[in-house]
Amino acid sequence: MNTSTATEALETVSTDQFLTGGHALMECFLQEGVDLIFGYPGGAIMPIYDALYDYTDRIKHILVRHEQGAGHAAEGFARSSGKVGVCMATSGPGATNLVTPIADAIIDSTPMVAITGQVNSWLLGTDAFQETDVIGVTMPICKWNYQVTNPDEIPEVLAKAFFIAKAGKPGPVLIDITRDAQVKKMTKHFSYQKVDKLLGYNPRLTPKMDQVEKAAELINKAKYPYILFGQGVLISKAMEEFKAFVEKTDIPCASTLLGISGIEIDHPNYMGWLGMHGMYAPNVMTDKCDVLIAIGMRFDDRVTGDAELFARQAKIVHIEIDPAEINKIKHAHAPVVGDAKEVLKLLTPLVEKRDLSHWKNEFRKLEVPEKELVTDRDLACKGEIKMAEVVKMVSDKTKGEACIVVDVGQHQMVSARYYEFRKPHSYIASGGLGTMGFAIPAALGAKFGAPDREVVAFIGDGCFQMTIQELGTIAQSGLDVKLVLLNNNYLGMVRQWQQLFFQKRYSFVELQNPDFITIAKGFGLEATKVTQREELEGAIDQMLAHKGGFVLEILVEKEENVFPMVPAGKSVSEIRLQ
Repeated sequence: MNTSTATEALETVSTDQFLTGGHALMECFLQEGVDLIFGYPGGAIMPIYDALYDYTDRIKHILVRHEQGAGHAAEGFARSSGKVGVCMATSGPGATNLVTPIADAIIDSTPMVAITGQVNSWLLGTDAFQETDVIGVTMPICKWNYQVTNPDEIPEVLAKAFFIAKAGKPGPVLIDITRDAQVKKMTKHFSYQKVDKLLGYNPRLTPKMDQVEKAAELINKAKYPYILFGQGVLISKAMEEFKAFVEKTDIPCASTLLGISGIEIDHPNYMGWLGMHGMYAPNVMTDKCDVLIAIGMRFDDRVTGDAELFARQAKIVHIEIDPAEINKIKHAHAPVVGDAKEVLKLLTPLVEKRDLSHWKNEFRKLEVPEKELVTDRDLACKGEIKMAEVVKMVSDKTKGEACIVVDVGQHQMVSARYYEFRKPHSYIASGGLGTMGFAIPAALGAKFGAPDREVVAFIGDGCFQMTIQELGTIAQSGLDVKLVLLNNNYLGMVRQWQQLFFQKRYSFVELQNPDFITIAKGFGLEATKVTQREELEGAIDQMLAHKGGFVLEILVEKEENVFPMVPAGKSVSEIRLQ
């Protein structure tokens, strides 16, 4: 909705009546430019849904099949669009079903506003029907949460909520609204003032110049500098500034899992992604650099392995918007607190133009054993179908331009490795929380956030069954989302660990799966199953040509392992190729 229309709507409803809390909430959404909500109604939030009925010409609501799906869909929407995702649920079990996506959003820095209904204010603390202390439950996993008991609070609280969700390091905010606050009318005319500054919360965007100068000094003196960048580059929309910095300094760079697509995969300075299942060279070379430049990443344990051993020979420049992340895991010799885009604008003019071909070649040398022992094997197209050849074929046929959504497990790592990302914001995954069941609802949310892009999800058979009900949401919404189900009848990643580190004691990881094709068609989606390699290309072509939701099930090698791999608690230099 454009600003002028929003203003007209605001004036119309403000001049002739006092709004109920529910209607005030809708007006807040309009003022924030929200025209899409994912949710599920229930008793304690029913007045809000009744108000929403009057706004269906301006606000689209997507009825999910489970509240967790609403939260993950809001995440997917936020990640593909760069906007704040919005979800709603009722009190009690409805609110607690949002806990997982809220926890997922806080650790992956995803901007989201969750609205929950609550019992009447006079029933709070009485263990009333479907009452849960959702404020207490979600306090550790929100940037901010607040319980509204008076409709007059709603405009100010919502303005703060949207500001906090997207300001600085983004994250989720939860607003819990009691039923009586939804029903009662405000005692004053509705007015809304967007927040651009908040007392007590004013994240630093522009860095201190002395920090930038110290970072530049370290970088210019380095003989073997190395850049590790994370999702912060994407969140701050610093892709062009980052590329300019890389090309001026000629420093080799690698991404975290969520940083993938921050720079083109074929850029001569991009060495791949690092971490537990990342590329061989980016992991090994962290022990060879003398200056490590960390941009928009937080030294997660899946990146560092044993943090004490990680890059212990290097001096660290840490560019990060959240000061709490500085020195939390690794000591920063030159910390720079600020937005990555703003920092790079100031840093790039201070660094020297260099030619580091000799240093980049050291990375490229390590690609040879990885290709021989891992890549050639994964793409050999012999024996049973492998996950890698499926991902590679989809990548080739979509020219690396699709928005890829993944669930959690072996397929997640294979997708990151073999899809050739050509556009930013193209890899949407549950990173820090590792939430199985993320992909189906996140994919539908991502499609709403990027309607002009092809959205393809790669999902394991275990993950698929955790949110399989959201196939109904895709069908009812008429979404053109492609779901590639890589079925090995195992919880593959757990089985791999049990094989390598628990003497093949396969404890409760083999799945007796349902007929996925019948289920998909029962929901109203097109679907087909591939069991032989010669069927694969035709089935992928059929999926990509179809206009609408499509489930492509592919039976893949049952006990395939994903390499490279850094064993848990080991140094990244101890990465295994087989």
